[in-house]
Amino acid sequence: MEGHQDMLPSSWLLTFLLLMLMALTGSVTVVPWKPCTDLHPVDLLSRVLPRNGEALSGVRMVQEGGARGIQFFRPTQTLTFPSSQLFVNCPHFPAEFSIVATVKMPHTRVKRNEYLLAVVKEDVNQLLLGLRFSKEKVHLIYQGSTGKERLSFKRVRLADNHWHSIVLAVSGHHATLTLDCGIPLELIHKQPFPSDLSTGGSRFHIGSRRKWKGLFSGLLRQLVLLPGSDATSRVCPSSTPSLVELSVPTFLSNLPVISHMNDVLVPPYETEVRVTLGSKPACTAAEQGQLWFDTLKRGLFLCDGAYWHSMLQDKDRLDYVDDHQDLYTSSETLDIELFQIPSVGLFAAMAHRATKPGSGIYRWSHGHFQLYQNISTFKAQAWKQFTIGRKMFLAVSNSMGRAEGEPELSVVYRWSNKRLKFVPYQTLETHSARDWEAFEINNEAFLAVANHRTENGNHNIDSVVYKWNPGTKMFEVNQTILTSGAYDWEFFTVGPYHFLAVANAFDGTSTQTDSSIYIWLGGAFQVFQTIRTFGATDWEMFQIGNRVFLAVANGHMLCEKGPSLYTINSTIYELDMTTKMFLKFQDIVTYSAVDWEFFTVGDEHFLVVANSYDGSSYSLNSVIYRWQGYEGFVPVHRLPTIGCSDWEFFTSAEGSYLMYSSAKAPLSKVFKLRIH
Repeated sequence: MEGHQDMLPSSWLLTFLLLMLMALTGSVTVVPWKPCTDLHPVDLLSRVLPRNGEALSGVRMVQEGGARGIQFFRPTQTLTFPSSQLFVNCPHFPAEFSIVATVKMPHTRVKRNEYLLAVVKEDVNQLLLGLRFSKEKVHLIYQGSTGKERLSFKRVRLADNHWHSIVLAVSGHHATLTLDCGIPLELIHKQPFPSDLSTGGSRFHIGSRRKWKGLFSGLLRQLVLLPGSDATSRVCPSSTPSLVELSVPTFLSNLPVISHMNDVLVPPYETEVRVTLGSKPACTAAEQGQLWFDTLKRGLFLCDGAYWHSMLQDKDRLDYVDDHQDLYTSSETLDIELFQIPSVGLFAAMAHRATKPGSGIYRWSHGHFQLYQNISTFKAQAWKQFTIGRKMFLAVSNSMGRAEGEPELSVVYRWSNKRLKFVPYQTLETHSARDWEAFEINNEAFLAVANHRTENGNHNIDSVVYKWNPGTKMFEVNQTILTSGAYDWEFFTVGPYHFLAVANAFDGTSTQTDSSIYIWLGGAFQVFQTIRTFGATDWEMFQIGNRVFLAVANGHMLCEKGPSLYTINSTIYELDMTTKMFLKFQDIVTYSAVDWEFFTVGDEHFLVVANSYDGSSYSLNSVIYRWQGYEGFVPVHRLPTIGCSDWEFFTSAEGSYLMYSSAKAPLSKVFKLRIH
């Protein structure tokens, strides 16, 4: 019969009935289907950031446009995690998913291709999936069944220096991109997204695709993976469509209130605050903003949603900065050198511009500086104090000769215990010398001079490293180093290695020149790294924990053509132990900066910058910045200065102080730090 072809074979039907019977009687165990990962939002950003807000190498927190985000400086292993942490049930990327991201991309920094997210198979360095941005495009790249596939959304304008939230949803042949809860863009692809994209042996990389090339240059506030569904309906519509929140790390979502009086970050206060007494309670999202008073340790703590943070503690903290002393000098002052002479006291050597009566040595007495000794100098630029054995020396850099046509001679003075004064010890020929740096390597004493230019205006000249000869008890030339308008030397040691950094200010045509960091090898300094600087005037090395930083003060930007710019970035670099290089950590806007000074109060770390000129005025605020971990250095105090040329921090029996010198007025000031 013709209809017989449509009937099921009796053997198949018997088998089917038997299986149904076994299922009903419990003889067959039915295993429920499980996705490779839980169908809940996965906060990818929180997985690579410490929950307590501690600093993490390679990133810092930045607050811009009313919101906080993370800025990436380099790809590091700490910004990755294995895919197996997410896909616990099977090693496959979900066939249906959405990604929610909130970003801020400056239009001046956008490179051709930047990766916000990448899943990379480690052993063969194969990109399995990546979310890539360019100036007006968003690309989803993934490994398909026949090779690499790409979904490209065009005319997506993200690089405009504003915050934007995007939701990328993928399901089968379809993909949509929703920008700021607007009308979604839709793509239909020939091949569906693979249901068997293996993630075995792969890692998630946040902010890069494992390489320097493609590092995300903007700010990232939120990065969430939602397996199994489209997240658009979860976050849209929204009253703040550019800052929608599906899952934002706690320390990024808690935005502080800014006091415009002093740029100090102040935690938000709530109208209802409960204070819990007794033993340590839980700190969860429910307790966020609440206080706990520890009755045993007598401490007050604030819950941030995850951890209790101390509000009252015995450690010193910088509160205010008060005027303490107006120190009137015989001339404008370009540099201050503070030092102690045992059994005598604290001194400040001040490099005065005028040749008569020269420069002054001031002694701290009864909480104020008083003139102690005048020393004949000739347009003095800087002082440097050092000791060799039991002898104390003080070197001054003179930038002109005693008379027209005579060579420039800088002088090393020795402290006389008999006369209780500094007396001339050795003269060294220099060329418009700007700085001295004294240091020791393997118990041998060295003295480096920064020669700025020759009498005929040549800035590309040799600066000199002198070495102390124990036999003759004099400094002798050990090495010459070609410099370009050298302004400053900074010596520092990291582990067994010794470094010497030069701030090159001008090469004869432009202030955009390379400053160099040298490393001591084989009895001499050799180039370790060059860094592009802009009229560099100062290097300041400092350490926070086991992290090593180097801050450059950029004076101004001058090219052969075009106007001079004085409002420019000065930069803090951090020594990366993986690449063995100093990498950019933070830019800070300064105004013809000429000095950085690092200091510590209690457990807090600070940088103060000497702002000298903004292109129209020398009366400017110099700024104290406080170390804030993720945020880097943030401004906390502004101090009025006039042509500020140098900052020095010191402590005495009376307290802690900051002192600045003026290159435009015969007045230096001492500020007292009010500490509580």
